[in-house]
Amino acid sequence: QVQLVEFGGGLVQAGGSLRLSCAASGTDFSITIMGWYRQAPGKQRELVATITSSGRANYVDSVKGRFTISRDDGKNAVSLQMNSLKPEDTATYYCNVPSFQGRIFWGQGTQVTVSS
Repeated sequence: QVQLVEFGGGLVQAGGSLRLSCAASGTDFSITIMGWYRQAPGKQRELVATITSSGRANYVDSVKGRFTISRDDGKNAVSLQMNSLKPEDTATYYCNVPSFQGRIFWGQGTQVTVSS
């Protein structure tokens, strides 16, 4: 059973930065893909970014050039550096493991609020 614990989030003014971190526990095996989703009130949850254990990253178009996802070397941990934040980035952000031993795992979510 994998547990995902998120850190970071909070309230920031538009143009500011925040860093989210997520650590996975419950396994000694390397998790191949980790990522971040977000869900704003009244909207569907959307994929923000993913990264493989080898460092290959993908981003949704709306965050390209502003967000950077990274993995801690040798660890099942992922971070999301968010710069130039916009009010439309306001959402609950969820750490995600899309597939590990046949299951999907989610963190508890952390709130990011960007004020204009």
